[in-house]
Amino acid sequence: MRSETFPIDLNKLEPLKLDPSSAALTDTQKASLRRNIQLCRDAIVFFTALAGAKGLSGHTGGAYDTVPEVSIIRGFIAHGAPIVPVFYDEAGHRVATQYLLSVLNGAMPPEKLLHYREYNSGLPGHPEKLLTPGVEFSSGRLGHLWAFCNGVAMANPGKAVILLGSDGSQMEGDNAEAARLAVGKQLNVKVLIDDNNVTIAGHPQEYMPGYDLSRTLSGYGLTTETTMGEDLDALYIDLCRAFRDSNPHALVIKRPMAPGIIGAEGSPHAHEVLKPETAITYLERRGGYELAIDMLRAAKPEKSPLSFRGSSGVGKNRDDFGKIVSDILDEMTEERRLNQIRVFDNDLEGSCGLHHIRKRHPEVFVRGGIMERGNFSAAAGFGSSPGRQGIYATFSAFLEMCVSEITMARLNFSNVLAHFSHSGVDDMADNTCHFGINSMIADGGVKPGHSDDLTRLYFPADQYQFAACVKRIFGDPGLRFVFSTRAPVPDILDAAGQPLYKGKPFEPGKDDVVREAPPGGGYVVAMGETVYRALDAVTRLQERGVAAGLINKPTLNIVDTDMMKKLAGAPFVLVAEAWNVKTGLGSRFGSYLLQAGFRGKFNHVGTHKEGSGGLWQQMGYQGLDSEGIERATLALL
Repeated sequence: MRSETFPIDLNKLEPLKLDPSSAALTDTQKASLRRNIQLCRDAIVFFTALAGAKGLSGHTGGAYDTVPEVSIIRGFIAHGAPIVPVFYDEAGHRVATQYLLSVLNGAMPPEKLLHYREYNSGLPGHPEKLLTPGVEFSSGRLGHLWAFCNGVAMANPGKAVILLGSDGSQMEGDNAEAARLAVGKQLNVKVLIDDNNVTIAGHPQEYMPGYDLSRTLSGYGLTTETTMGEDLDALYIDLCRAFRDSNPHALVIKRPMAPGIIGAEGSPHAHEVLKPETAITYLERRGGYELAIDMLRAAKPEKSPLSFRGSSGVGKNRDDFGKIVSDILDEMTEERRLNQIRVFDNDLEGSCGLHHIRKRHPEVFVRGGIMERGNFSAAAGFGSSPGRQGIYATFSAFLEMCVSEITMARLNFSNVLAHFSHSGVDDMADNTCHFGINSMIADGGVKPGHSDDLTRLYFPADQYQFAACVKRIFGDPGLRFVFSTRAPVPDILDAAGQPLYKGKPFEPGKDDVVREAPPGGGYVVAMGETVYRALDAVTRLQERGVAAGLINKPTLNIVDTDMMKKLAGAPFVLVAEAWNVKTGLGSRFGSYLLQAGFRGKFNHVGTHKEGSGGLWQQMGYQGLDSEGIERATLALL
């Protein structure tokens, strides 16, 4: 650990034991509790905003919100109440809570918090068991833990299990199944919902009228109460009642998001990390935090020092998707749009480009909430007749959740254009649970009896190929999956230094020679964000006299027979991808080569280990930077 000091003295936290059988807080207990809550909230504001100032994001609001209930339950545990001492949280982005608890419990020093979400810090954007000292569970993304907690409750009879919930996480369908089991088996799970009426894209009680967690949870058969989260007396009494009950018990805790933070309270912006100026204003009003404020002002994003030959510029494909689709919709009459198109958002509109469609064509836009499975099926249902199609977008990591729905869409011959952004691992400080690396499983169909399987997976290499691809496949039948990365990608240049794909039509199923191999040379086959890295590697290899070329494969699940004839005679082929080496393109490509008569050397590199935190560092950590691809190529010579 470098010589540094966490600028907020967490030793000021006051020991507090609270008895759930007590009717109310004493004045002394309440004063101590208030001081502890404020201290913890100040710390969360600081270290999450510090990560944000470094360009690492950090999710302030949810962790800040839940401090009162966490502080009270810590008092219960300190008193000796029969509670499993783990704060399971179904909203993984609230990981700042877990890291603060690790410090308060003595599992790591407070200075570690200064490196939240940094590369190799062991503090990624979602909790991962065995990676961070003191973290006892891996949360996944959203809504993955209630069912897990049911099992924990079965393994710990006589003890209550804590589940920190949220109104966003509770939209996920897993929770409905978990609720039924908890009630049916009378499991001692305490579901504590931070109901702040905020998700990434807005306010769920506005965009989803009728969404009422108190009524929903009661309907499952849980004892359910509603309380005001910033009223410590009411919150304490209701938590006492919940933890005295040995049966499943839900407490819906109402509060605005980020209460008391000027410029953030009640806003969807608080879901993410606070801007440094907002955090500074907050800390200035609190007083006594000059060192913390100085650190926030001094923090700067760490830009990637890497450069790549053979590419230039920058394209944000995940954002461009919505612009491209909006341009296509502009050419239709409103009547035709309403008849033929529906666009389904999963509360990630700004991350996948769908906000452009909402603004320009609200008549076809569906705010579907955080319900990936159901929304995919709804898109498939709309697109289940000829001439109609559903358009759908979310993160690539969530494709794993939709496999059964994809199969049913295929069996119904539905027309769905699905954009899965944040593919691969590049720029992923949220880390392993947010890696979109198993997307090849979308291609799980078999040939129907009366036609062909029309499922297609596309991963264009740059903004020009991406735009050409989306425009070309927009009206195609069947399931079309288009992938993009969280990180921007540069334009691929030809040998003369001009954008290779600018003005070039896209042909589904065809692979492209980006650089021809010298006579007798082998090839690197790459896709998506690995193409420009592989191009840099191939350029350097050629300068060293190594006979190597580069193929871009933008259609991932169709064999280009002409290209396979070319590759079959090569002395070596290396597939480079950011998808899982177990399930990705490389896991199939060797078989394609053998079927084409290939007799050379083959290998494939891809994501093969859990993440390291950080942003651009993730690719190099997996051996997928230029140097890693170069090394893997040389190993085949």
